[in-house]
Amino acid sequence: MPIDFPGEEWTAAYQNAINTSAEYKEAGKDWTHGAIAFVVPKDPVVGLEEDTAFILELHQGECRKAWISTVDEAKQQPFCLTGSYSQWKAVMRKELDPIKGMMQGKLKLKGNLPIIVRFVKAAQVLVELTGSIDTKFLDE
Repeated sequence: MPIDFPGEEWTAAYQNAINTSAEYKEAGKDWTHGAIAFVVPKDPVVGLEEDTAFILELHQGECRKAWISTVDEAKQQPFCLTGSYSQWKAVMRKELDPIKGMMQGKLKLKGNLPIIVRFVKAAQVLVELTGSIDTKFLDE
């Protein structure tokens, strides 16, 4: 049964996908740079009535915790990516590479871009894992 993106259930499924991925365990094994937050500004056109954020507490190839947060809490994390609902949907469908999206200004990064770029393989695996979740997009 498809899970609404974004939401608590989707975030829990994402954490599970990360933690059961041998590929991410290897690609992210050297990540010690803290949590990554994702912000999706409200978009009433697609049915997202308020700003939404979720945080992944990533460390050495595992996701210790994943949760829905406030935007303020998300912005306090070492890394915070902000993008419109349609941009996140494009990332999840592999139509927009997140690193290129950051470079092109389609996704806004608060944090150290060179660190993110060093972990491009881990980022690619994280994107791949979103595709393993049976996701229901609000505008479909």
